[in-house]
Amino acid sequence: MEVMIILVPLALGLGLLGLLGFLWSLKSGQFDDLEGAAWRAIMDDEPSAGNDAVEPRAQGDTVFL
Repeated sequence: MEVMIILVPLALGLGLLGLLGFLWSLKSGQFDDLEGAAWRAIMDDEPSAGNDAVEPRAQGDTVFL
C-alpha cells in the first residue's frame, strides 16, 4: 500500500500533462485541417523534372551488391 503514495500522484500528474498537451494542440491549430492529410496521402503527384528516373534492367542483367 505504500506504493500507492507514489503511483496516485504520478498518475494524476501524467493525466494533467496529457490534458495540457491536448489543450495546447487545440490552441496551436493542430486539428484545424482534418481532411488535408488524408487527401495528401492519396494524392498522385507527378514526379518533378529534377528526379532521375530509374531505367528498368533487361532480363539477365547481373546486379552485384
